[in-house]
Amino acid sequence: MPVPIRRLCVALTLCCALLAGSTACGASSSDQTRTKTTAEAVALDAATPSPSTSAERQKFAKARFVANAGLAAGATYQWIVKPWKAGKFKKGAKGRKLALLKAGLAGAFAYNRLKAAQKNAQGDPTLSKALAPLTAGIEALKNLPAKLRKGDDNAAGSFDDIINKVKEAGQDAGAPVKDQVPSASQLSGG
Repeated sequence: MPVPIRRLCVALTLCCALLAGSTACGASSSDQTRTKTTAEAVALDAATPSPSTSAERQKFAKARFVANAGLAAGATYQWIVKPWKAGKFKKGAKGRKLALLKAGLAGAFAYNRLKAAQKNAQGDPTLSKALAPLTAGIEALKNLPAKLRKGDDNAAGSFDDIINKVKEAGQDAGAPVKDQVPSASQLSGG
């Protein structure tokens, strides 16, 4: 974990001041050693980040869960559910290849964000319990692009069902999830 530059500057300034003060007073070599050890300890304490409390970790876990699940839900609705309801995935439909390409990217992105949300949920006991039954369903989403290419009409529906269950689990755990449509750069970047 990177250390903020401000802390490093403070530690360096403190070390220099202690070192200059001890040499200016004509301290003996044992005093200089003790001063250097003290300065090193101060610098080490300043460079070591303090851990956050469990309440802060849980708060951040919920916030990250909401963000990741919201992005997954937005991508799913925008590029999988809407085209599916419009019939874009049926064989012979106009724009099918482009719709399948977008759905594949959105499916991979949503799967990635759902896995991240699942990992975030482990930081909060309530969310962890709420999402535990959905683990197998989230893993099953990995095969969505292949199912859509084969013309499986239930694939998009199952994706939508899992997203809705994740949103319900978040709502029950006090972390309501709202759809957030990701940008094209987010979608292509994963």
